Amino acid sequence: MFRNFGRYHEDFLTGGWDEGSTSAISQLGPFQDEYGLNGDHGDDKLSNIVSLVNVGASAGALLSFFLNDRIGRIQSMRVYLATYAIGSLISCFSYGHYRALYTGRIVAGLGVGGCTVVGPMTIAEIAPKSIRGLMTLWFNVCMLTTQGIGVFTVFGVSTNISSSLKLQYQIPWFVQTFIPAIAIFLSFFAIESPRWLILKNRQQDALQALLQLRGLSEDHPYFQEEWSLMLSHINDEQSQHGSQGSLSIIKETFTVATNFRRVQLVVIAYILAQFSGANSITNYLPTIIGLIGVKGVGVKLYASGSYALAKAVFCITSSLLFIDVVGRRRSLMIGVTIQLICHSYLAGYLRYFTIDSDALTQGASDAALAFIYIHALGWAISLYSLPYLFGAELWPNRLRSFGGALAQSFHWLFYFAITKATPSLLSSFNIWGAFVFFVAWCIIAFAFTFFCVPETSGLSLDEIDAYFERPLYRMRYGRDSPRDIREQEDFEKEGFHNDEHKDQGSDHIERVT
Repeated sequence: MFRNFGRYHEDFLTGGWDEGSTSAISQLGPFQDEYGLNGDHGDDKLSNIVSLVNVGASAGALLSFFLNDRIGRIQSMRVYLATYAIGSLISCFSYGHYRALYTGRIVAGLGVGGCTVVGPMTIAEIAPKSIRGLMTLWFNVCMLTTQGIGVFTVFGVSTNISSSLKLQYQIPWFVQTFIPAIAIFLSFFAIESPRWLILKNRQQDALQALLQLRGLSEDHPYFQEEWSLMLSHINDEQSQHGSQGSLSIIKETFTVATNFRRVQLVVIAYILAQFSGANSITNYLPTIIGLIGVKGVGVKLYASGSYALAKAVFCITSSLLFIDVVGRRRSLMIGVTIQLICHSYLAGYLRYFTIDSDALTQGASDAALAFIYIHALGWAISLYSLPYLFGAELWPNRLRSFGGALAQSFHWLFYFAITKATPSLLSSFNIWGAFVFFVAWCIIAFAFTFFCVPETSGLSLDEIDAYFERPLYRMRYGRDSPRDIREQEDFEKEGFHNDEHKDQGSDHIERVT
């Protein structure tokens, strides 16, 4: 059943490679000279180069809604991959024209945004419920792995290609096109999402697709149960809502209470993810490492690549030991607590380092660097991976494409905001105050998770719907099966008009509470 999941991972390798290499390319001397980053307005240009891809990604994610359901998951993925490759080529051959480079960054972002919608969404649709979190997290593992490869690619060219050649920064842009090319080739061996095929009234194709994905016989009890639940749930949705156009789906998302609660949950999750500070560290890691006291471009790039690979290792750990085992809620609370502790130490270290760097021991400096890596563990098991999972798994079948597009659009918009604001945040808060700011947001994230986030591990996509019949502040009561919750609320509405029904209702409520 696992053999086809990996084929949907390649489309997010693009975003990871781009994120890792761009921050590293900005440290190269030839690149800084070519694009005037050492002159007037250099900081603004650097901020735009790093962050404009996120503007394109926000637009690309939202626009993906109009393709994902229309032409299918595989075909739309090919479009986004090709768009990303075109953007990378524009950046590669911009030859010092920073406006052309900005254009390339935005075009690449359009492809990245679309990939981040269709990838997690498809994994969530085809993964068995018991390992849905694990499989979706491996999508993130692919991104983090190539993030490290992107940094080490820049490190390699910086040490092996003369700084007098433009090739030193062009090669990292150009090699980013290799992954989309490979992924498009592999997509011809991938299997389309059975849920999308059912939505398109292609039941026989959907049946064959699910059989291939699971590797089971058609009369196997597990397969029969999954197929019948999937088919009946989608048919029920279509019979209730009919064939809906784009405007109807958008209206239903914002006007139906159960759907709007999903919007609230995923948007808040992405706000907290960005303002917890992890992406500020990722995108400006060479700068932050320099603030701690690490010197030398090569050392900074090596530390950045190591940081990305450490996040990949921690994400693997999270996928195996946390998301489906410990659960979504506990993983979030553990992760933000680790982030909070790390930010607190870094705030204290930088507070005293900026006053008198000679007064701090080498051990304190080493500990600060270590806490940056430990922070990656907290980020990997919580606010990095779980918002992606929530954005993919929480939506009804008919709204999943728009819901995922909306969630990722907000993600990239907030990502742009924090990436653009980080340099000003560091300078305005005297560097160390920025980490106090991140601590405050980690506390908010912990409280939000405790009071509002439901536990969805071990549930099918169809069973998750029942949670959203409750207000946001009651979703944490997820210890019981959503099916039992729905039955309990039905009993409560009936009022139990006779003693026999009252006894039955009391027994039932006692069982589920």
